[in-house]
Amino acid sequence: MKNLFTTFILLFFLLLMSSCIRSPEKQVTKPNIIFYLADDQDVYDYGCYGNEKINTPAVDRLSQEGMTFENAFTAQSICAPSRSQLFTGSYPLKNGCFLNHFRTKPDIKSVTTYLGDLGYEVILAGKSHVQPASVYEWDKEWQSVKGRGPRKDIPFDSIQAYFKSSEKPFCMFITSYYPHAEYFDVPAKPADSLVFYPFNEDKINDPVALKRMSGYYRSVEEDNIHLAKVLQYVDEELDDNTLFIYSADHGVSGKFTVYDCGLNVPFVARWPKVIKPGTRSDALVHYTDVVPTFIEMAGGEAISDMDGKSFLPVLKDKNAEIHEYVYGVQTNQGILAASVFPARMIRSNRYKYIRNFNAVEVSEQNMGDNEYVNAFITIGANKYKNKPYEELYDIINDPFEQNNLAQDEAHLSTKQELASELKKWMKEQGDILTGEPGYMPLIWRKKFLLDQPRKNLSVPDRLQNKLRKEDYLILDY
Repeated sequence: MKNLFTTFILLFFLLLMSSCIRSPEKQVTKPNIIFYLADDQDVYDYGCYGNEKINTPAVDRLSQEGMTFENAFTAQSICAPSRSQLFTGSYPLKNGCFLNHFRTKPDIKSVTTYLGDLGYEVILAGKSHVQPASVYEWDKEWQSVKGRGPRKDIPFDSIQAYFKSSEKPFCMFITSYYPHAEYFDVPAKPADSLVFYPFNEDKINDPVALKRMSGYYRSVEEDNIHLAKVLQYVDEELDDNTLFIYSADHGVSGKFTVYDCGLNVPFVARWPKVIKPGTRSDALVHYTDVVPTFIEMAGGEAISDMDGKSFLPVLKDKNAEIHEYVYGVQTNQGILAASVFPARMIRSNRYKYIRNFNAVEVSEQNMGDNEYVNAFITIGANKYKNKPYEELYDIINDPFEQNNLAQDEAHLSTKQELASELKKWMKEQGDILTGEPGYMPLIWRKKFLLDQPRKNLSVPDRLQNKLRKEDYLILDY
């Protein structure tokens, strides 16, 4: 009897100790992080952002289950610069990638280093478009695969298998090729089946535009099919301690610009037991905030030199604020239709100020002694001859930026304050521009030279092959 009692006591304490050690309620584990990035989709073209004629059930489901951000931004509406800030926490001018198809500075650290040092595996599944490899050292990288549509599919099999077998906390960027053109070749929808906005309503009776928009809607739908599949894997294989963020790298309607239709991005986050379902936040957040947020979630601290701030407080309280201003960059060099027309912008929750540094009204101040350089400065200014040197918009009352208030005396103090803050930011970023007219560099990109005609770029005969390499600013990193 004594031995039986002793055995019972031992078993009781063993069970008690086991429950204390192994109880999932008692364990504190680092969250898994998944960031799904679509390619070239306007923030307006989702059901959860107000377009009832486009089919986005997977994103709409995330919106219902999590938080939808109204004021999320990228600093540049081009693929590589947008992604570089997402992965580094630094604006394009600071990290070096402010031209498309260009590289990040080699001394910049990225999310692969920051989270790797905190015990995470960091994975890229799909489209990359960032370099060099020494900055973006993914623990695993899976290429996109051939699919049924005009663009490649994300690597579903690798994603699912990893969810099943992962043993370490992980951060996975799932980067889609959709809905970026070329779009599905489908019949044109009637105009009343599509949604038009002030920036494209002139196309409502254009049959070519209707067909293109119809293909775009179908490509958006395809991306949602892919997203739904990924969410199924997440729900089947992972627990509630998983932050899932959906976004798109920039808008297609404002591509290459600093207008909201290019820089304001969709941003929807789901994190059960942390984010209250069905909430919407007006907080200003930015792609540079993503890395600092992930670092804080992983138990680390972001470095002070990083441009972004953690938006973890917003995920817990939709009314929290982390930024007074966010910023944007336009660089029309380094693309097929290259031209000399840089712009910078600063935006608060209500106002946006834009400065076009090679507007016609100031372009003569940008010229020097080289007649050929001057010729391309003039071409760039004339290409956008209707754009003034300064633009100011009241976003609350004019969300599509149709009414420029820059010359309105009632808004003079607002303009001056924003212009001063923008100039200060440009200096902090080490901008290649000075903040004032008088210096207008041509940027060397061998593949996108200004004086060589190609698809989307015609060059007058008298100017073809007239520029020398020394006429350009050479970025040697």
